[in-house]
Amino acid sequence: MLDHEYTTKDVFRKNFFKDWRKEMTSEEKSKLTDLNKCDFSEMSEYFKAQSEARKAMTKEEKLKIKMENERILQEYGFCVMDNHKERIANFRIEPPGLFRGRGDHPKMGMLKRRIRPEDIIINCSKDSKHPKPPPGTKWKEVRHDNKVTWLVSWTENIQGSIKYIMLNPSSRIKGEKDWQKYEMARRLKKCVDRIRAQYREDWKSKEMRIRQRAVALYFIDKLALRAGNEKEEGETADTVGCCSLRVEHLTLHQEMDGQEYVVEFDFLGKDSIRYYNKVPVEKRVFKNLQLFMEDKEPEDDLFDRLNTSILNKHLQELMDGLTAKVFRTYNASITLQQQLNELTTYPVMIYNVPAKILSYNRANRAVAILCNHQRAPPKTFEKSMQNLQTKIDAKKEQLADAKRELKSAKADAKVRRDEKSKKAVESKKKAVQRIEEQLMKLEVQATDREENKQIALGTSKLNYLDPRISVAWCKKLGVPIEKIYNKTQREKFAWAIDMAEKDYEF
Repeated sequence: MLDHEYTTKDVFRKNFFKDWRKEMTSEEKSKLTDLNKCDFSEMSEYFKAQSEARKAMTKEEKLKIKMENERILQEYGFCVMDNHKERIANFRIEPPGLFRGRGDHPKMGMLKRRIRPEDIIINCSKDSKHPKPPPGTKWKEVRHDNKVTWLVSWTENIQGSIKYIMLNPSSRIKGEKDWQKYEMARRLKKCVDRIRAQYREDWKSKEMRIRQRAVALYFIDKLALRAGNEKEEGETADTVGCCSLRVEHLTLHQEMDGQEYVVEFDFLGKDSIRYYNKVPVEKRVFKNLQLFMEDKEPEDDLFDRLNTSILNKHLQELMDGLTAKVFRTYNASITLQQQLNELTTYPVMIYNVPAKILSYNRANRAVAILCNHQRAPPKTFEKSMQNLQTKIDAKKEQLADAKRELKSAKADAKVRRDEKSKKAVESKKKAVQRIEEQLMKLEVQATDREENKQIALGTSKLNYLDPRISVAWCKKLGVPIEKIYNKTQREKFAWAIDMAEKDYEF
């Protein structure tokens, strides 16, 4: 990991050294006392050489590895559930390594231990043939619990969390769960106006707890914030959600950038991703926030009369099965639907496929921004943009040449007036059109890449957007589904591809 910025962080280095010392002999312990004096470059070079050797393999060697992987997949990659052969997701156990965590995790750099057969619990039916442990070892337990969907579990040593091996996203059980999730969000669509009217009414409540609950719900609805669970101190990074916001996370502005009643949010959300947003809110919300923040220290809770269980209980009363996540799914899907309707009202039918996909990605981007799905710009971003720009410049020159040729062919045809020169004009015209299309395709690609630099589209596409919206859009506009979903995603959303007609509306 030497080339990774993690290894420059103090917490990472301190945790690593502490765990490494536990593995040392007493002789090593007395020698190795300062991590800064240790040189790992030789090992690093060795692994780089290994990686280069893998890249330089012949076709035959690569094929051999591919065949072996296929054999392992056939042996371990499937199970039988309700008499159906189903694909298993990640049947390989993580190798040992250094824990990274997301964001500034306090445990980064600690040693993830190797998982042994004695750590593994297998879950299968009584009459089934389960995989045998390696010779001379035994599983921790083989149990037969048909109330859960996992096949294997173990406890990892760093956070003490339980890890699972589950069925593949394309399996029936996962597909059904997915479908139910979006149907739940569609149910919310039917009663969301009533819920909104109620929380607006609750802003005026005489009870402080009801007011806090109503403002929190407004944020969850309007900004797609996560609910935010209570956490142990110091165990994990200091991340918050809506219910756990503190006074220091908000700044109120009576007036800002020409807008009234602006709330400025700045906190670390899930995976330590910074949430920064300036939002104009309704006057009553603003006044309530002033009230909640009165006489409080920066580190005090903003919603001191609210926690996630109180909020979830209230959501359950509003609609059966309603959670903060359903709001997120609903708002993401409805945003995609509205954006696609807006971006494809003009006669987009006459545009080529890349232009249609740009409009789709723009709609997807609006959702990713709503859900705050960010990413660091790819390391190769500048280089790939330069390459693309070079291609665009070359294409522009080609177009100029083609236009010149067309012009001279036209002049030639005027003089000659024969069939041959007419045909020459037609073929030059076609060449110009073809190059114009290619140029447009490259320019669209550049726009798309630039706009996507810091936004991760994948998360919302896989977890928050009803796939039937995208499938219907593809069918309506004649865009191949492969352009929107890759092979794995098409397997995951097979149910939606079969189900959605071109007139489907979320």
